[in-house]
Amino acid sequence: MHGPALSGWLLVVLCAASGAYCLLRMRAAGAAERGSAGSEAVMGFGMAAMALPAAVLSPPEWSWVLYAGVFGLAALHGLVSAVRHGGHHLHHLVGSLAMVYMALAMAAAPGAQGGHAGHGGHGAVAATGGIPVLTGLLLAYYGVYVLRSGARLVPAAGAAGIRAGGAGGAELTLVCRLSMGLAMLAMLLAL
Repeated sequence: MHGPALSGWLLVVLCAASGAYCLLRMRAAGAAERGSAGSEAVMGFGMAAMALPAAVLSPPEWSWVLYAGVFGLAALHGLVSAVRHGGHHLHHLVGSLAMVYMALAMAAAPGAQGGHAGHGGHGAVAATGGIPVLTGLLLAYYGVYVLRSGARLVPAAGAAGIRAGGAGGAELTLVCRLSMGLAMLAMLLAL
């Protein structure tokens, strides 16, 4: 079966598409929204890189430390933004810390070649372990986040369907965030 490689490629496409949309949103957004869109673009492309199937790219062992450093800086930026602005920046902080956690788990994977689990074609984030309680807390957080994001996309009872003119920028932004939340869930489940 080619399930693990296929799911890895689907995660890569989903995260890269989300990152690309966030870059477009960043370009068209005002100053207040630009930082949030940029953080989401970095997250999307970082998740796409981490989800590459091991058969395609076996990164060197130091790459996981590089991922941890990049997302550590993103977490620091998220912390500063959360203190200044609150709101959705707290989610960026949690996401960046989750990426640091997954990168460090991959770097510490026992018996892994280059941080990969070495199970023929599985994605980069596969069968490495991690701290079960922390993984469980992150799974719970992202599970609730995905359910809440999905519920916001459902039209209210009594609404006459989708608004005239189709989905707007706010809905696409929610879809982008929902997609990255689902991808994070998948990557954490594979950890």
